[in-house]
Amino acid sequence: MNTSISQLTEFRARAYNCLGFAKDATFELSDAILTTRNAHCLADFSLSPFFRRQWSSVYECLQDCRPNPNKLMELYLEKIPGDETEYITLGIDHTSSPRPYSPTLQERGYHHQPSATGKTTIGQGYTTIAWIPEEKGSWALPLRHERITSWETPISKAAWQLRQVTKNLNKPVLALLDSEYGNASWVNQTVDIEANCLMRIRSNCCLWAEPGEYSGRGRPRKHGAKFKLNEQSTWWSACETVTVQDPKLGEIKLRQWSQLHFRNSSSINMNLILVERIDSNKKGLLQKPLWLVFIGNKMPSIEKIWLKYLRRFAVDHWYRFIKQRLHWTLPALSTPHQCERWSNLMPLMTWELWLAKDIVKEHRLPWQKYQNNLTPGRVAQSMLELLVEIGTPALPPKPRGKSPGWEPGQKRNKRTRYPVVKKRKSANKKAKNKKN
Repeated sequence: MNTSISQLTEFRARAYNCLGFAKDATFELSDAILTTRNAHCLADFSLSPFFRRQWSSVYECLQDCRPNPNKLMELYLEKIPGDETEYITLGIDHTSSPRPYSPTLQERGYHHQPSATGKTTIGQGYTTIAWIPEEKGSWALPLRHERITSWETPISKAAWQLRQVTKNLNKPVLALLDSEYGNASWVNQTVDIEANCLMRIRSNCCLWAEPGEYSGRGRPRKHGAKFKLNEQSTWWSACETVTVQDPKLGEIKLRQWSQLHFRNSSSINMNLILVERIDSNKKGLLQKPLWLVFIGNKMPSIEKIWLKYLRRFAVDHWYRFIKQRLHWTLPALSTPHQCERWSNLMPLMTWELWLAKDIVKEHRLPWQKYQNNLTPGRVAQSMLELLVEIGTPALPPKPRGKSPGWEPGQKRNKRTRYPVVKKRKSANKKAKNKKN
């Protein structure tokens, strides 16, 4: 047997054993999702030939299964190659699963949704930490994809995920984050994690330099000169200035300042990088200056580090892929636990596609172009023949008779309706923000 096929078969068998109860129906459901391009409801997956059970088992398996996210994460980490030269690149971001018309679902909240017509939506938030394997392309392989509960924030949940990954990964890590994480809260919550962070910060942010020598009177100063990003008069000479030629973006000017910090994390120094596109009239990336912050032990050269940040967008591609192709937002499940079990299948299926991308026989639609490096969607489109060839570790169904159903005359109670959770800042934090 081909080595790649044997690796995929072994991965599927080990992942099957991590699903807990109802693992046969759950695993067959994942195969049905991979081979179903269009679905209008959750029961549509029972029409797939890979799902050998009745349609009601689709719902029952999500009630009964217990995927173990820790064991699945360990399985994913084993597939990361050990020949990474500098860093293991991880992307961190969060997204929403809209459920505006589900008042009986617990822990719904207000979430930002920039791609929709409105700015916010009602639903559940999920945060993801993913390994980004390539220097280009749309592949992002999630290690953890978990719900943000009502008592957590995206920053606290992402910090917890990063801590769990670094515990099990004995390799240097570079975490890429968007501007929502570019603040003192993220820095303070990850100070004890052995990981390097490269994050974008907003253009109206203020940083501070190190204070001068202690004068001997009063409390020692925590902050030095102010560095305001949108006021060039507050800038001082950069430590390093480099101009590079990018084949797509043209001439890029890079500047670096060191020994800066956020106001509320004065003990942690950072390197500030400004990325400017000289010819900004052309359409594409970097229409505006890009401000990056690096926190870690040893920063690579600025010619390389700014290119690393552009790979963070692979996580956004994955979010689009699971919503459009893996049908993540399709089912209207009734409890948060069922939503979490359903969401745990998304990383599992993505890793199956990654392991199969070099061995599938590409199936192209008449209007699609040939691809050298297959995207996740193109691999999912070509998985049918491969799954038929390698088979499934799931056992065939065992008929157990018919359920007696609902007893005649038994009263049906209406389900409880839950209010939408509103997360607000405390009065003390609002007062501090006004002062600053």
